[in-house]
Amino acid sequence: MAPPRRTGSPDATTRKLLLDAAEELLIEGGYSAITGRAVAKKAGLKSQLVPYHFGTMDDLFLAVFRRRAEQGLERHRAALKSDQPLWALWRMSTDPRIVVFTMEFVALANHRRALKQEIAYYVERMRDEQVKALSSILEGYGIPPEAVPPEVVMTMMFSVSGVLAIEESLGVELGHSSTLRFSERWIRQYEGDPPVR
Repeated sequence: MAPPRRTGSPDATTRKLLLDAAEELLIEGGYSAITGRAVAKKAGLKSQLVPYHFGTMDDLFLAVFRRRAEQGLERHRAALKSDQPLWALWRMSTDPRIVVFTMEFVALANHRRALKQEIAYYVERMRDEQVKALSSILEGYGIPPEAVPPEVVMTMMFSVSGVLAIEESLGVELGHSSTLRFSERWIRQYEGDPPVR
């Protein structure tokens, strides 16, 4: 029987370099740009280090996704606690890097069951936290949940930004600026002007 595969330390500098490289490749060229050799080359490392630290490409994809998902959960928590939580969530939902990352992983999940389950797990966690926080945020703005359910606000914020990103990638722009203006006008009536970046 073959000895079990040894993987590198989860917090090793090399592992971080490989994850950073894989993420950059994903943003620059989509998930199909991520190969063991491409990741190693981008990181300036030997290609054998990819399977050493991750085992399989699926393991690498999962590690890239989990790292960014955990960071995303922390950013969402901070956004929901900010002075202007609706603006903070809107900025996150329309951040091009986040949108590209999410869309690429959704496309990749169509071919990898474990990744699909992981994405669903993190989305459910995030949405659960958002709904709980938005319930009190909207009530604080005098918006009763029966008039504007927090689930609807959350779903619209993140769905609109995703659809706009997909359409922009196809060259479709009709209705985009009006949709953005409408969404931002709605937020502005409760939180004023957005914070300066």
